Amino acid sequence: MKTIGYAYVCADLIHVGHLNHLEACKKLCDTLIVGVLTDEAVEEKKPKPIVPFSERLRMVQALECVDIAVSQETYSPLTNAPLTADVLFESTSHTPEAVSEAKRVMGGLGKRVIVMPYYGGQSTTALKERIRNDKP
Repeated sequence: MKTIGYAYVCADLIHVGHLNHLEACKKLCDTLIVGVLTDEAVEEKKPKPIVPFSERLRMVQALECVDIAVSQETYSPLTNAPLTADVLFESTSHTPEAVSEAKRVMGGLGKRVIVMPYYGGQSTTALKERIRNDKP
């Protein structure tokens, strides 16, 4: 039986942290679906993305490790993941409350959550700050 995994990203400025995360997720499933947060979804927690949603979606879809990229209309993956996936990939960068809620919802459906390590050292927020300050 094939396993469908679901991960999600903003992907405003795609960097190696995104790639490391998504490649690690793909190794744990047969098909990887990646939710790309719409501008409205991102703005629930962060500033509006610089890169338009259509371009972010296209960039994520182009990654070799991604089988399908879809629109994610809310910051929470629970609007998409329970409908499509056997496994939801969360991150250690997310709040314990969000991870607990994901485990409750997915577990109630007989599905599971795997909490993946946060691949630090690179972040969109840090990249934007370096650009603002004109530092390499």
